[in-house]
Amino acid sequence: MPQEGAPILTSAQIKGMEEHAFASGTITPEQMMEQAGQAVVDAILAQWPDLRNDPPHTLVLCGPGNNGGDGYVVARLLHARGWPVEVFAYADSRSTEAQAMRQRWQTIGPVASQHTPQTDLLIDALFGIGRPRPIAMTVPKARYRVAVDGPTGIDLDTGSRTEPAFDADLTVTFHAPKPGHFIGAGPAATGRLYVADLGLAASSDLHLAAPDVRLLQKGDGHKYDHGHAIVLGGPPGHGGAARLTARAALRIGAGLVTLVTPPEAQAENAARLDAIMLRIDSPAEILKDKRITAICLGPGMGIDRARKTLPSVLAADRPTVLDADALTALGKNPRLHPRCVLTPHRGEFARMFPDLADMPKVEAVREAARRAGCTVLLKGHDTSIAEASGRAAIVDGRGAGWLATAGSGDVLAGMIAGLLARGAAPFDAAQTAACLHVAAARSFGPGLIAEDIPEELPKVLRALVS
Repeated sequence: MPQEGAPILTSAQIKGMEEHAFASGTITPEQMMEQAGQAVVDAILAQWPDLRNDPPHTLVLCGPGNNGGDGYVVARLLHARGWPVEVFAYADSRSTEAQAMRQRWQTIGPVASQHTPQTDLLIDALFGIGRPRPIAMTVPKARYRVAVDGPTGIDLDTGSRTEPAFDADLTVTFHAPKPGHFIGAGPAATGRLYVADLGLAASSDLHLAAPDVRLLQKGDGHKYDHGHAIVLGGPPGHGGAARLTARAALRIGAGLVTLVTPPEAQAENAARLDAIMLRIDSPAEILKDKRITAICLGPGMGIDRARKTLPSVLAADRPTVLDADALTALGKNPRLHPRCVLTPHRGEFARMFPDLADMPKVEAVREAARRAGCTVLLKGHDTSIAEASGRAAIVDGRGAGWLATAGSGDVLAGMIAGLLARGAAPFDAAQTAACLHVAAARSFGPGLIAEDIPEELPKVLRALVS
């Protein structure tokens, strides 16, 4: 699996990096194909070590480009290990290098124009980082399925899916992961992702989100040294969301957390709160206290109350998380101060930035952050985060499907607010909270509900800070 914090490169960036390496003489295309093919073989044997002693019938599907060239190398290397290998060419090789790899295979075995409908091991080397296109073939059935660079049918820049698409158990990609491995339909089709380093340094302003462990430590000092977060709640009967938010802010390490509610909601909340303090003053009055270091409003607040409260909250110019009802109250294309974090789901995002709703997710969240002038976290199984500068991160949400439960977004908002209260920069708070949110879901597993997430955080934090 790729490391958290790893750069994520688009198809164009990968092509540019490789072309520069070829032009400079750092490596030849043939050498890179040999390395790529060996990396695929190594990954297969690491994933399924039992196959070393029980070679499966293997079908390699080769496309017309250099991804197909990689496939011919894989076929040759597996054949050298004594594996029964069949090679199918979807089209003639276009590049000189791919043609050379095909010719080397043909000194060993034939290239078929038709493939068997079923095999033990299927290796998809059709298009890789090339744009997906409809293909005139059926997908063979196989016990083990491996994609070279990316599954056919998945756009590795956007995660969109074109049928017929191949769903892999293992994907071996080169240099760096691509956005489509993590967003849209990509994660489900990619399976386990292995990133092979072929010796070219990769850098990007898009990376795989990683928690900043330095933000989670606690040393000497008292509670106010770790910040005071306030959560603005709503009327009676709607307090559960705000209480989840407040508890998450406290669990993530804020020194103090106060829930601010209308007077009529005081009794309901007082009966459910212990370590979290309760105030019924007006938000404008509370914000006169300079010791308050972060604000969260929106969960369970009600749109009207959020709309009335927003001006005083934004005027306070404190680190602020805007979620749920507060996002609706903001309206379209808001412009905010840079210490804000917006946390919409897809529906809320479409209402705020309607012209961006159908764009690829990373592009959309980057443009939204630029317009809003602050950090935007667009939630989902492929949560993406960007700040106004264009720096962006994708959260690897695989294995955290149990987060699809009512209230989990309220918890995430509280986690971000708690980290902001402790002094974290908005982008760092957002990606650290999102990573811990996923980690808590993976740790707890099936049956997770929103109330479980804050209670699972101590176990996750111990693993990181011990």
